[in-house]
Amino acid sequence: RVLAHVAKDEVMIEAFNEGQDIHLRTAAEVFGVPLETVTKEMRQAAKAVNFGIVYGISDFGLSHDLGITRSEAKQYIEKYFTRYYGVRDYLRRTIAEAKKKGYVTTLLKRRRYLPDLQSRNYHVRSFAERAAMNTPIQGSAADIIKLAMLKLYQVLQEDEWRKTKLILQVHDELILDVPQEKVLEIGSVVKEIMSNAYPLLVPLKVDLQVGPNWYDLKKLGEKDA
Repeated sequence: RVLAHVAKDEVMIEAFNEGQDIHLRTAAEVFGVPLETVTKEMRQAAKAVNFGIVYGISDFGLSHDLGITRSEAKQYIEKYFTRYYGVRDYLRRTIAEAKKKGYVTTLLKRRRYLPDLQSRNYHVRSFAERAAMNTPIQGSAADIIKLAMLKLYQVLQEDEWRKTKLILQVHDELILDVPQEKVLEIGSVVKEIMSNAYPLLVPLKVDLQVGPNWYDLKKLGEKDA
């Protein structure tokens, strides 16, 4: 979702705004088949492409991950960029600007300096280029979750919520200790805050789970949750 926002890719934005499964949509685009005929294997391959692209994955790396030939992997990547041309242009532009400025920024303007973009060593330079592509996306996702944490912390200082504690952040997840009788109310508050943490061009989807431990988590609202 952050990639769709920063790249302003029209196809990807449309998919998210229509509530589509982005991996399913990508599989349909890459394999040239209708959405309803996408297989589990196709979706898994598309998922690897979607996540790999932001790390600057090569045809060699993708072929290794999926157990396919480099030729097939190259074709997957080319089809991806043909369809999501906004992403292709964004990544190229990001690397070019990073080489010129010496750094990349997140949505909240945090900088990551990348002096190795000027390295004469191909492998060192390539790693820095991948970091230039990935940092604005992963770093911006980190910005967003921390905005949500700050807003949630402020709300939890109110008297009616003081028994609820923000325990832990795990990537894009927040874990809270909530009194049983406040679960539904807090769930509503958390969803509102996280869904509106930052004004992206696509909606921020929030899933809520509740339980006595991680193993026994169920979607909020499910029976016995």
